[in-house]
Amino acid sequence: MRYGLLAVTLLSVALGGCSEGVLDPKGPIAAAERLIMFNSLGIMLAIVIPTILATLAVGFWFRASNSRAAYLPDFAYSGRLELLVWSIPAMTVLLVGGVAWVGAHDLDPRKPISSSVTPVTVQVVSLDWKWLFIYPEQGIASVNNLVVPVGTPISFELTSSSVMNSFHAPQLGSQIYTMSGMVTRLHLQADHLGTYPGQSAMFSGDGFSDMRFTVDAVTDNQFAQWVRQARETGPALDMQTYAALAMPSKAVAPFTYRTVAADLFSRIVNAGMGTQESFLPICSTSQRAER
Repeated sequence: MRYGLLAVTLLSVALGGCSEGVLDPKGPIAAAERLIMFNSLGIMLAIVIPTILATLAVGFWFRASNSRAAYLPDFAYSGRLELLVWSIPAMTVLLVGGVAWVGAHDLDPRKPISSSVTPVTVQVVSLDWKWLFIYPEQGIASVNNLVVPVGTPISFELTSSSVMNSFHAPQLGSQIYTMSGMVTRLHLQADHLGTYPGQSAMFSGDGFSDMRFTVDAVTDNQFAQWVRQARETGPALDMQTYAALAMPSKAVAPFTYRTVAADLFSRIVNAGMGTQESFLPICSTSQRAER
């Protein structure tokens, strides 16, 4: 009874970190990624467990006290044994590689999620050290708070205002990099109502530990209400306010912008490419040199 209670306690401790992570998916992409991980684990255990058991069995059978064990000091080679030893790992590599190959194509970040619901477009900019989410179709923006309607595919366009970064919402799936002067694309979906953590998955300086955001999966009515509230409060996001926002800051509390300059995202991308016509004040040569 005591050992059973100890086993349950250890299992509870081990599984305590499974919530709010990759083992607790809340969308189709994260669920598919978890399935790939479980399939790969199962395939690898198919060789690991027999190997461990075989090692113990060999050690037990060929112990010094077992007079029935054959002593073969001149044994050098067995074709059948070599075939067995190499075929099982080779099969494991092929199976794990097949799972990874199929999953890599099925879960291509650029591949849209099959759905009858029209996707919502969100433009993401990684800043020092915060996240800017622009909703071009709704004409609003938010900082460190991503609000999405549940059951609706989200089409992300991502870039960085400065250093390379990494966007990751573990319970929705697919970590992806953001790079200055480039646009990466990602498609995710939340299938359950709730609030999920998001983070920067790549070290990017002093404020990295606080570079987090929340994902609020809400109903369509709640999303529409949030959009209306955002349009009625907060400042306008234009070139000047973006320049102030892009300055390094830590642990920024979430807030919204009531309007967004129509070409802001493209100018951020072009500024990272160094195009003169899209030069933003925040991207001056002197400021880049200081950073």
